[in-house]
Amino acid sequence: MQAIVQQDSIMEKLTILSDAAKYDVACTSSGVQRTGDGKSLGNAHACGICHTFTPDGRCTSLLKILFTNECIYNCKYCVNRSSNDVKRATFTPEEVCQLTVEFYRRNYIEGLFLSSGIIHSPDYTMGLLYETLFLLRSKYRFNGYIHIKGIPGASQEVVEMVGYLADRMSVNLELPTAEGLKQIAPNKVRKNILSPMRQIQNGIKESRQNHGVTSMKSRVYIDEKSYYNQMAEMRESYERLQEYQRGIAAIQDRKANRLAEKSWQIADCAKDVKTQGLSHPNRYFVPAGQSTQMIIGATPETDYQIMSVSEALYDRFELKRVFYSAFVNVNQDESLPSPVSGPPLLREHRLYQADFLLRFYGFRADELLSEQHPNFNQQIDPKCDWAVHHLEQFPVEINKADYYTLLRVPGIGTKSAKRIMMARKHATLDFADIKKMGVVLKRALYFITCKGRMMYSTKLEENYITRHLIYNERPAQMLLPDGSNQSYEQLSLFNGSHSILLSS
Repeated sequence: MQAIVQQDSIMEKLTILSDAAKYDVACTSSGVQRTGDGKSLGNAHACGICHTFTPDGRCTSLLKILFTNECIYNCKYCVNRSSNDVKRATFTPEEVCQLTVEFYRRNYIEGLFLSSGIIHSPDYTMGLLYETLFLLRSKYRFNGYIHIKGIPGASQEVVEMVGYLADRMSVNLELPTAEGLKQIAPNKVRKNILSPMRQIQNGIKESRQNHGVTSMKSRVYIDEKSYYNQMAEMRESYERLQEYQRGIAAIQDRKANRLAEKSWQIADCAKDVKTQGLSHPNRYFVPAGQSTQMIIGATPETDYQIMSVSEALYDRFELKRVFYSAFVNVNQDESLPSPVSGPPLLREHRLYQADFLLRFYGFRADELLSEQHPNFNQQIDPKCDWAVHHLEQFPVEINKADYYTLLRVPGIGTKSAKRIMMARKHATLDFADIKKMGVVLKRALYFITCKGRMMYSTKLEENYITRHLIYNERPAQMLLPDGSNQSYEQLSLFNGSHSILLSS
């Protein structure tokens, strides 16, 4: 009887604390490769995390929970802030371990994402998270993927201990600027966020040096030169990319860098943060790298400010990912915006697309946006938005352009660009050929030529091309016999087939 009561208690906590964690973004590939050793439970694959969708459209891949939703802080945007009258719950380390192992054994999850409110103090809370991970790795022999959120303000010692047990760590930046953080989350300060970021970065470097680059399974340990060589598969393409960047006056002036520095004063913070030494030399320190998250739309920053800060984080802290979370005014706080159309999800989507351009296409924030053009046109994707503002670089001849020139053409991705580079060694390509290679011609046709000809007679004029691109980006629709439109939405595992079509 006692066991039944205890199980009901755990499930009640799970209901409360899994719902409280839904605004934390954690759905990504694990980024770490670790096979089973025959003695422990589970493993981790670099691209092994699967995804499903909840009824509200959010993607889930992990057991994503808070250790507690109690909090001593009163951040205006947070549903778990201290002034809110919500039902509170707190797991014990044993309960988190039991849930993780039982869900994993049933193949419901691929790993654990663990965050927490602040209970008593940052150090006390981080200590509980460490105890949980220690039990999982030692007592329960859990060898699967673990992503843990670092608590700003916790001591360097406990952050380092957690780093040797987790696969990925993240310290949330929360807002795009330190000024916005001061207004909305006054209990959180810039130094307490940037210092653990630097500590994690230094710990990863020390671990890499201790084990050697070749023994690290995560792509996070590939240095910058190797990264670009792998992406381009040829040295001359990387040199061409550098020519692009040297040729842009805004990049020479480092305007985005100065804007990021103004937003967070990164150079003045966390300069001398170091790990306490390799206390676990046989373990990897945060092998899947670190990430962070920004809330978008709670404060009035421009897309240019946001992308400048993201670029600085990638350059200076070597982050694996920056996540963007559309602001939801869950507290109906009068001091925060309450957009009539709901959360800025389309803006979030465009920022993710632009972030992808920064990480994999060699773009810089100063190219994509500027002080005169501070926000993306949300009706078209960021690469198209960049292209229509730089028509002097087009059209591009498919049969002659180098790899990075091809990558800058809307509708051409990394795979199709490599296919073009390989195929044109053997034949002169035409529009029908590149379409078979995956090029999205409805975007690319305005910016390319094949054999010196454009696909259609068109004008290289910004407004003309923008209008056509917006038309091509319209949602997929289907006209029903009664004249009404039906549009598609993401298919959910939790809904029936009737949810595929919704009346618009």
